[in-house]
Amino acid sequence: MFDSRDSRCKSPFGAVRTDEVVTFRVYLPITYQLENPVLLMFKADRWDTPERIPMEFEQSDGVNIAYRCIFYSPDPQLYFYLFEVEGVNGCTRIVRDHEGFGKLSAQGSDMWQLTVYDKNMQTPDFLKKGVMYQIFPDRFCCSGAEKYGVPADRRMHENWYEMPDYLPDQNGKITNSDYFGGDLRGIAEKLPYLKGLGVTTIYLNPIFEAHSNHRYNTADYEKIDPLLGTEADLSALCHKAKQMGMHIILDGVFNHTGSDSVYFNKERRYGNGGAYNDPQSRYRSWYEFINYPAEYQSWWGFQELPNLNEKDPGYSEFICGEHGVLKKWLRAGISGYRLDVADELPDEFLDKISACVKSYDPQAAVIGEVWEDATTKIAYGVRRRYFLGGQLDSVMNYPFKDAILTWVRDGDASRLYGTIQTILEHYPKPVLDVLMNSLSTHDVERAITALAGQPAGQNGREWQGQNNTLSPQRYELGKKLFRLAAVIQYMLPGIPCLYYGDEAGLYGYKDPFNRTCYPWGREDHELLEVFQTLGKIRTDYPQLSTGSFSAVSFTPEAVSFLRDCNGDSFFAAVNRTNYEVNLVIPPEFADARTLFGRLNGKNLLPYDCVILAR
Repeated sequence: MFDSRDSRCKSPFGAVRTDEVVTFRVYLPITYQLENPVLLMFKADRWDTPERIPMEFEQSDGVNIAYRCIFYSPDPQLYFYLFEVEGVNGCTRIVRDHEGFGKLSAQGSDMWQLTVYDKNMQTPDFLKKGVMYQIFPDRFCCSGAEKYGVPADRRMHENWYEMPDYLPDQNGKITNSDYFGGDLRGIAEKLPYLKGLGVTTIYLNPIFEAHSNHRYNTADYEKIDPLLGTEADLSALCHKAKQMGMHIILDGVFNHTGSDSVYFNKERRYGNGGAYNDPQSRYRSWYEFINYPAEYQSWWGFQELPNLNEKDPGYSEFICGEHGVLKKWLRAGISGYRLDVADELPDEFLDKISACVKSYDPQAAVIGEVWEDATTKIAYGVRRRYFLGGQLDSVMNYPFKDAILTWVRDGDASRLYGTIQTILEHYPKPVLDVLMNSLSTHDVERAITALAGQPAGQNGREWQGQNNTLSPQRYELGKKLFRLAAVIQYMLPGIPCLYYGDEAGLYGYKDPFNRTCYPWGREDHELLEVFQTLGKIRTDYPQLSTGSFSAVSFTPEAVSFLRDCNGDSFFAAVNRTNYEVNLVIPPEFADARTLFGRLNGKNLLPYDCVILAR
């Protein structure tokens, strides 16, 4: 009766721009004796007063009667909709079933979603090509350059290849105070290597002064951490990167600082001032004290991470003002920010961040850390409006990651197909073009471990440390499966994001096991060649970011799909099993070029894949 992904029922597909006309059709079986259908369009969170749009008779084929109506919205808005019809037993509804199709239900309320975004929305062009590469700065490359002003309480590893510390200290705390010495100059030295992977955007985990190796406990937003280098080193990195066609994005951690910071200064590293020590401090209003000074709001209860009050005018100006933090580093040469815990930043603050960044450079990027479908996200009782206009360009696309890895490991084709279609249907097209598609990040297991290791479940660091090593057989399996997952990742809309070292064979459970050093001189060259080839495909065909997607076959054994990209078409297929699988290959690809992988006639070999182009 209705399928929101079928152009006969809803056109155009997916999210629409403000003032764009959407045509809806329902097909009512004649034998059901249904009539007078009405489209009920609800604004998000206003369920009591839907807009009622009567549908008009269009045609009948003797089996079904088609009814039609149109809808458009002049304002950016998230809508949910269903249909109401009259039957022999009174009024009933056409609601969404668990697979997205329409079904009759007298009491049902499951609805379809329509995202209406600002027609003036634009996302950065530089993100619409190539590959993104995420770097945890302390662990990528050490230039050996002398550092100045490094605090004495940092423990430096003597062996680049050893495991980061993970056991608690004598007080039971994980201090994250061990370092390997990776720096900005080291990243600059490796730009030619990254170029060979097709990298066009480098996303750096935090680089501002902070007293932990992860640096998510900012100590000074206006300084580069001395172990990473200087402001001049950052500018030189940005300049050299742009000369090679690459852009640098920084991690912006604006929801909290470290307690050991110039602003809070609980540990008095920065003298006697700071919000914790001085009630008259200029930073006092930046924090929310419950019982001054000992009790204060902190991130998820971690006292080392006091929450910031983003609505405080002084703090907001410090970050977003004309001479604030955001523009300082944009002037240094960066091309945007990835915002840590974006769902914990108020809408008003996100609006200011975006306005500030875009006023400096409309092409600069603002990417949010959001783990779910970002169009329907509700955080702290508030439905977010990240993609309606004026906030985020993109998000870290964790739904794709979870669905890809789950299918490759367990064969859940329904979840993979449903997740891809849901994101493509819900997200604005400008956002889809720049979606940050990762398989590993600093917050989750590396892909090879997720695919071939024992599931971590709720096991803590001690268990993860004891089980972090893969046998040669499990590693080889993980490698094969990772290759398959990467083909799907690289061939989907958006931009593939490669977590440093994944391409060289790094594996490991969550922090700190996913943050080991890049294995220079010990790379898995077979795996490295895979990512060099996939990167070349992304370089040669940048339109893969923006082209359309259509499924061919999604089964527990194999997945295949088409990409139509401005005159070039691609067919990608992956076999996750240890036996050959027969493919249905569209006839137009009979004489297509093979870009990656291989076919055995019309079969895919075990654990193999293919990318065809025409």
